[in-house]
Amino acid sequence: MSRETTSGEDTLIARYFKPLATDPGAFGLTDDAAVLKADGEDIVVNTDAIVEGVHFLPDDPPDTIARKALRVNLSDLAAKGATPAGFMLTLALRTHDEAWLAEFARGLGEDIATFGCALLGGDTVSTPGPLMVSVTAFGRVPEGRMVRRHGATEGDRVVVSGTIGDAALGLGVLKGGAVATTLAGDSNARAALVTRYRVPQPRHALALAVREFATASMDVSDGLAGDLAKLCGVSGVSAVIDAPAIPLSASAKALLDRGVIGLETLVAGGDDYEVLCTIPENRMTAFTQAAQQTGVLVTVIGTIVAGASSPRFVDQAGRDIVLKRLSYSHF
Repeated sequence: MSRETTSGEDTLIARYFKPLATDPGAFGLTDDAAVLKADGEDIVVNTDAIVEGVHFLPDDPPDTIARKALRVNLSDLAAKGATPAGFMLTLALRTHDEAWLAEFARGLGEDIATFGCALLGGDTVSTPGPLMVSVTAFGRVPEGRMVRRHGATEGDRVVVSGTIGDAALGLGVLKGGAVATTLAGDSNARAALVTRYRVPQPRHALALAVREFATASMDVSDGLAGDLAKLCGVSGVSAVIDAPAIPLSASAKALLDRGVIGLETLVAGGDDYEVLCTIPENRMTAFTQAAQQTGVLVTVIGTIVAGASSPRFVDQAGRDIVLKRLSYSHF
């Protein structure tokens, strides 16, 4: 991490982050830059920041904040068919809180080991505003093999991994309201949903299958409906989505069936960090088999169709479902 400012910053970096930077290209965080060897592959780069009060709550455990900051970027890499190679970290801190930093570094270090993604450097700064953590992640793919949003073709099946809407419900549990009240007596469901919000599960195990079989792919970060619209827009197509086919957890389905929430809460809430991809019909069997070998659930939820209109969500009878909101928006 940059060593251009105060000795206090140097001490912070040496104590909490130098022990995590074991990749030779990080130079023990003693330089202003790092080296990432390409090894004849393309380097995929993405960056995401998480901000207190927007992506996490002020009282969220520090280790979960670290994990979320890294994992939302690893989710992007997985959807591109890339394997993690390393990352840069920027921290904007209000205070130098030793206990908070120790827990943050512990969570980050455990995820570095879990996902094989090395800390290469970054920066630490002070801020009077909300806490912010920014990660720039690097991944590797064979030359020319990164899977873009562009490429979906009429007739492709629309596929999503995992379950949709749990993170939005987890935030609802933490903030109170109808979801929290309804699940007040079910501590297991509450805990599971909160974990989905605080600690995403990047589908890195699917990266190879996505790279081999998908025509287009992205991760679901702002909401399934809105992110699908982005993918279709770049690809110059539309889609028809069978709403009852969207994979839901038992808790989400129960809340939906009871009318506590509507479909819009689940498909526009965001923070799912699942893979959304399109697969040609004649490759679906092979893709499904490859996904099964990873242990990650994948579900066909619709079909790519010709046209430039927004994707349609239809109910069991084929009737259009009107969504007033497609995704979370920062602005």
